[in-house]
Amino acid sequence: MNAILAAGDFDLTEEAPAKINLALHVMGRRADGYHLLDMLVSFARHGDRLAFRTSEHDEFSLSGRFAPLLSADAEAGNNLVLKARDLLRQVLFEIDAPPVHIHLEKNLPIASGIGGGSADAAATLRGLTRLWGAALPEETTKAIALKLGADVPMCLASRPLVARGIGEAIELLPDFPSFSMVLGNPLVGVSTPEVFRRLSRKDNPPLLFPSRMPQGRDEWIETIRSLRNDLEPPARMICGEISTLAGLIGSQHAVVTRMSGSGATCFGIFDTIEQAEAAAALLHRQRPDWYFQATETIAGEA
Repeated sequence: MNAILAAGDFDLTEEAPAKINLALHVMGRRADGYHLLDMLVSFARHGDRLAFRTSEHDEFSLSGRFAPLLSADAEAGNNLVLKARDLLRQVLFEIDAPPVHIHLEKNLPIASGIGGGSADAAATLRGLTRLWGAALPEETTKAIALKLGADVPMCLASRPLVARGIGEAIELLPDFPSFSMVLGNPLVGVSTPEVFRRLSRKDNPPLLFPSRMPQGRDEWIETIRSLRNDLEPPARMICGEISTLAGLIGSQHAVVTRMSGSGATCFGIFDTIEQAEAAAALLHRQRPDWYFQATETIAGEA
């Protein structure tokens, strides 16, 4: 999926797939400030990668295209990988959870609406559970994930799903197809709180499917077209590059183009991976200063 880690020998690795919001409907807001959402989510075969090994003391190292953007505050309190390590270790206080070296290969743009930090935290939970030989109940792991952030339980699953509430109510979609896709990001930060603040309304219609769940790729494409991302209009007002980016991806004959999450990443779905790869190459030549990646999404498991 990604380049081979260049940080030495590790005991095991975990993929941290990019999270793609194929649709995101804002349904309301709770008293604690969390927004109520309905989301159709898939995960790309492209993403970050983490590696783990036992060590004499806790270590954290970085590589990858976007590692320099994290290096300065790698040990700061906002590092979800280290938070995941520490929370899991607290739960495992009766089990030996020795010091560990965690290496993060950072291939996804930072704060880009595709769950990079959340995916890394989820991969850390999966990886350290294996490394430490822990046998936690599924609900315990999910509870730890939710403490780390509303997106982390979804990323813990890393399979096609519908998520409701603040993201904790998850329904897996076992027959969901794989899509060929181009991810694009203008490498401009977008403030998620500001995007939500600029929503024209926060009580939008829910995520509705036909009387029966779609079957096969074509039916799902039509369904996805009928859905929306309620965060896209305010995000476009904040960041004009999103409109330009979506237009560029759409110009390559994507069958669906939409923003993911709170932006600024946009995706385009293509008929084949060859078309997606050709589109990504052309877009990279047009805007070499932006991020473009051809990938496929992970299909549901029956």
